[in-house]
Amino acid sequence: MTTDLIARLDAAVTAVDAYVTAARKAVAGKVAASGRIDRRALDAEQHVAHGLAWVATYLETLRETAGWARALTAAGQFGETEALLCKVLFAEYLAQLSGGLPMTQVEMIRPADFGTEAEAAALAAVVRPLVAEGSSRETKAALAALLVGARRKATVENTGLDPDFEMVRDQFRRFADDRIMPHAHGWHLRDELIPMEIVEEMGELGVFGLTIPEEYGGAGMGKTAMCVVSEELSRAWIGTGSLATRSEIAAELILTGGTDAQKDFWLPKIATAEILPTAVFTEPNTGSDLGALRTRGVKEGDKYVVTGNKTWITHAARADLMTLLVRTDPATDNFSGLSMLLAPKPRGEAGVDFPAKGMTGGEIEVLGYRGMKEYEIGFDGFTVPAANLLGGVEGQGFKQLMATFESARIQTAARAVGVAQSAFELGLGYALDRKQFGHEIFQFPRVANKLVMMAAEIMAARQITYFAARRKDSGKRCDLEAGMAKLLAARVAWAAADNALQIHGGNGFALEYAISRVLQDARILNIFEGAGEVQAMVIARRLLEDGAN
Repeated sequence: MTTDLIARLDAAVTAVDAYVTAARKAVAGKVAASGRIDRRALDAEQHVAHGLAWVATYLETLRETAGWARALTAAGQFGETEALLCKVLFAEYLAQLSGGLPMTQVEMIRPADFGTEAEAAALAAVVRPLVAEGSSRETKAALAALLVGARRKATVENTGLDPDFEMVRDQFRRFADDRIMPHAHGWHLRDELIPMEIVEEMGELGVFGLTIPEEYGGAGMGKTAMCVVSEELSRAWIGTGSLATRSEIAAELILTGGTDAQKDFWLPKIATAEILPTAVFTEPNTGSDLGALRTRGVKEGDKYVVTGNKTWITHAARADLMTLLVRTDPATDNFSGLSMLLAPKPRGEAGVDFPAKGMTGGEIEVLGYRGMKEYEIGFDGFTVPAANLLGGVEGQGFKQLMATFESARIQTAARAVGVAQSAFELGLGYALDRKQFGHEIFQFPRVANKLVMMAAEIMAARQITYFAARRKDSGKRCDLEAGMAKLLAARVAWAAADNALQIHGGNGFALEYAISRVLQDARILNIFEGAGEVQAMVIARRLLEDGAN
């Protein structure tokens, strides 16, 4: 039976691959001429270009899910829960591919948009039995029954990771359950910073040096371990799950672009949390268009003098180091004149967030994603030692930043999986505890079915995220896979939070219930580290460029 299911999953992936190939060819015909992409045409055809990104993301997700099932089968670990999760996921995603896929709640991509109705019909014919079985009442009811038994487990399914990674998961799950989860909602409601004692404990556990090489005082564990840790901490609270993101970005900037002296000085301090970094890239009115960045860094003797404004800077007041992107060549108006500075600053004091000379700022009040706080910052004569120019050569800032995008998006996908897992657990717990009309509300199919789909999508998002991390750990280019993981996982997190709140009914709208916080936190995931629309365009460009070569 298991062998037969694996064969059907593989056959479905092959059929989807053929459909996505046809969609890519159709989109290329609209936006490319002589093998080159026409940027204006790509903008004009944004709907189908982004639709291509989504159908290709579904293909990769189904492929990785089938690969996960195959690996577990070979290890003798592919059980009933895993089989049912595969059936439910494949049924839903295959039906969407051949009928209509929701890029957002109000934007669908359909075969007719590509002009691939015939290919979609061929796909539907091949996968019809699998769709019928996976979407049946019996399949969903069987999986729902297994979810009840999994209520107290960190994950519903066997993740397929090596035991060493699961030991890491166990350690951080215990920490998250004991030290974060009981307090997270109160911290959120009071809009408090993560307590320093928690930050220090996370430092002692090695959170901030997880991927820093051992020679610089880190654990050297790679991106897969980063995913596991980020997932578990975000399951407790996205604030703690995101705290290490700034350390991850700073460390990767220095590792890939810094001088030996910069690595020797900064990395050990980042690894032990002696130094807390913050990323200072975004400016008002630029958003994702970093080429339009205007903050100036003018070299005067042995220092750079910085003037300009930055916004959406996370954890800025309490940080000790800014990775600060500035324009050092005033004659440029694109990426080429940008440089990265390693800019030290004093931590904020009571009543004074930014005591440094030449630096002012204020808090941006936010809906969710609390615990670190967001700031806008103004620089007017702020100075940075010239020796702190990353890499020692001007004009490399954007290239250096680009080198961090893969890891940042993988980590964001892992955070999204953790948030989705939190929503699932809260929704399941409430559905089992809440009685209406003489029954647990979990007994009502539309409640149980929501949780069934959540579990299937979380499994899939987890697998494509781990896949991207493994590629990164093996030294392979993974910007496409990282982008796909982030694109899908962010949507999965929002859907899980929204549906878990719906299960709570009116109580979900009450601030006292944790699901209200999880919903607020989930919303940011489709915006930062590349908004969903930007991410889809990046994916589409890669697909079209690869297809043309």
